[in-house]
Amino acid sequence: MTGVTTPTETAVPPAYRGTVDGLGTPHPLGGQLPGIYAEDDFALRFVEGLDVVLAPIFNVLDCLEAYFMPALAPDDFIDWLTTWVGAELDGTEPVELRRHAVATAVSLHRVRGTHQGLSDAVRLAFGVRPEITESGGATWSARPLGAFPGDPRPYLRVTLYVPDPAAVDAHRLRAIVSAARPAHLPFTAEVASAADAPPKGPAHV
Repeated sequence: MTGVTTPTETAVPPAYRGTVDGLGTPHPLGGQLPGIYAEDDFALRFVEGLDVVLAPIFNVLDCLEAYFMPALAPDDFIDWLTTWVGAELDGTEPVELRRHAVATAVSLHRVRGTHQGLSDAVRLAFGVRPEITESGGATWSARPLGAFPGDPRPYLRVTLYVPDPAAVDAHRLRAIVSAARPAHLPFTAEVASAADAPPKGPAHV
């Protein structure tokens, strides 16, 4: 019907790897056929069509190492690599951020469950370091039987201060905090306006 757009007309087709114009093959099939086909024009043209299909496969195999290097891998392969390394991404981030997430995933997993690991995971996803308060603490004393540090009631509070809170997915923030927090701590995660952020204190080490 004129003027009506169907779902099939607006849907974006998925990206697939295919042939590459002008890409030659290092192993042409025509030269590997029995001698009886050397002057058979149809047979040679037929296998040339197969060469066009196989050339990208040889190209991928020759460059396979680059596919596993975050700085060189194709954009769509980066999305696959993020699932391999367990990066806390949803696929909507800029490709450079996704490459950085893959490259730093191992170091981030090493500090998972710590203040630094939680802060880095949130910053990687949203580009802003959160304000983190928790019940834990550390102290020392030259005398025994001193008071225990921290709060006896366990808690973890993560606040992300951004210019426009409405533009941030609070459910995603909660999912990231839930995955990166110490497993035993109950937590709250919220998004707030940067105008309400408390004054910056000493840098956390």
